[in-house]
Amino acid sequence: MSEEIEIKEKSSLRKRADEIKEHRCKNLIAVLEEPNMIKNIGTVIRNINALGVEKLYVVDSQGRLPDDWQDMRERRSLIKPSVSAIKWSFVKTFKSTQECIDHLNKNRFTSVVTSPHIKGKTNVILHEGNFTQKRLAVWFGNESRGISELAVENSEACVQIEMFGIIESLNLGTSSGIVLYEIAKQRRKYQNENKRGRKNDPKIKVK
Repeated sequence: MSEEIEIKEKSSLRKRADEIKEHRCKNLIAVLEEPNMIKNIGTVIRNINALGVEKLYVVDSQGRLPDDWQDMRERRSLIKPSVSAIKWSFVKTFKSTQECIDHLNKNRFTSVVTSPHIKGKTNVILHEGNFTQKRLAVWFGNESRGISELAVENSEACVQIEMFGIIESLNLGTSSGIVLYEIAKQRRKYQNENKRGRKNDPKIKVK
């Protein structure tokens, strides 16, 4: 009987995956740069899966994650905080920030970084920006050090969540959820309204 229930559960999950496939945000990648905690990686995996973000890239010079995504899917340390979303989310690792940048540039992605503070030349408040570029990578920095200068130098803009309190930062799980929700919402709307083709990539709005 338990085997029959398991088969039905798998069939139900596969059906759900097929139903939501067309609503996923194509060519939208979240990038975590040198995260300290496996738990936080799992939380972001949960966020990207729930919000329909296509992929997660992790810059992991410490080797905290296995290189192979299939191995990640069996890691209990990722299964629990991601609420099993790791089984349904594509994750790729890189040994350095430069390696990840090179990969994104080769595939013609526009990169934006996130930070509570002004970084680089172009800064934009999250809800004021236009994030419907054809290929977009959204970078989130280390929990304590923030985003690196190398990532900033190779990005088009720095995105900020508008803050109104004494504390001017949010934890990685919360900030990634807020940022990716707004960006995914914009991109889904754009995809639905422009199914016949894409116009030229818009410029990211300057603050």
